[in-house]
Amino acid sequence: MEKFVERLKELRLERGLSKEQVSKDTGLSRSAISLWEAGKRVPNAEAVVVLAKYFEVTTDFLLGVDN
Repeated sequence: MEKFVERLKELRLERGLSKEQVSKDTGLSRSAISLWEAGKRVPNAEAVVVLAKYFEVTTDFLLGVDN
């Protein structure tokens, strides 16, 4: 999940978004986003799909399976 951690943070920062804004826009909790970015928690499949759609990337890209 190391690649997920990197890509989530990278996508958020590239777009100039705060964790709070991503939370508000996606319905995912801010604390969950923080824990994912810190590598302390792993998102469930539903959250990965929500984030991929939000950032307009594939789930494979977000998870580090594909470039």
